[in-house]
Amino acid sequence: MERTGRLDRQAAAAAQVTPENLDPYLTELQSRVGSVTVHGSIYKLRRTAELISPSINLGWLSELEKDLALVMQPRSKFDRLVLTEVLVEAGLTLMKEAELSARGDIKRACTARNGLMVALLAVHPIRLKNFAGLEIGRSFVDIGNSWWIILTKQETKSRRPDERRVPDFLSPAIHAYLRWYRPVLARGRHPPAALWLSANDGSPMNYDGVEHAISETTRSAVGVNVCPHLFRMAGASTAAIYAGDMPHLGSGILSHSDPRVTDEHYNFASSVNAGKVYAEIIRAEYLE
Repeated sequence: MERTGRLDRQAAAAAQVTPENLDPYLTELQSRVGSVTVHGSIYKLRRTAELISPSINLGWLSELEKDLALVMQPRSKFDRLVLTEVLVEAGLTLMKEAELSARGDIKRACTARNGLMVALLAVHPIRLKNFAGLEIGRSFVDIGNSWWIILTKQETKSRRPDERRVPDFLSPAIHAYLRWYRPVLARGRHPPAALWLSANDGSPMNYDGVEHAISETTRSAVGVNVCPHLFRMAGASTAAIYAGDMPHLGSGILSHSDPRVTDEHYNFASSVNAGKVYAEIIRAEYLE
């Protein structure tokens, strides 16, 4: 409403949620997002309005919400399923392309950074919030010549510590990124602790920046827009395909907190053990 000049800042709470104001909003939504998102947006609008103004009558909006629920068609994710070994290969191929590229230093560094992002997230599909926030020396740590992702219980959705050893076949790529490409992104200045630095000014990349980089990189490298969340589906699917005799490996890889899965099987499917087993599976598939 603010963008279209219809916002009345003096109006009472929720008073602007009217059929007249909703029509252009709904038209705009339907022009740019899918039916599931349209329904979800209208649902959130109704609930928010009811919460800030409990006396408001939104029966008309509730009816519209029900109509939208009848026609929404969830988009299948399976047309975007890419197995983990393909993502690892794509990421490391980009690292090699950066090494051989004649393009400018920033472009090469950006290519290498994005390639490492894809490969690292493929073998350890942690949640994007944690992945984007990795910091050298704190959550991305060199221990005994091996790199580890170490998340405290305060940082994870499951409220359990999550520790994952990065497989050795990624070590050369990590070394190259930290020694050659990350300093280029930092513009020669002393870089912050953030693992992922922006190609624009060397500052830490935020959640949206990392998400965009991964989505666009997979789109160009494998022909499919594999958003960070789909890396988790790739991990679970890859585990099911190559390790069917380990039915709870997927839960360990994703660090699920559902008690029906983790409480019963957590002794086997800890993130440390699951990560080690999973890395061996991917190494075998990628290097064979």
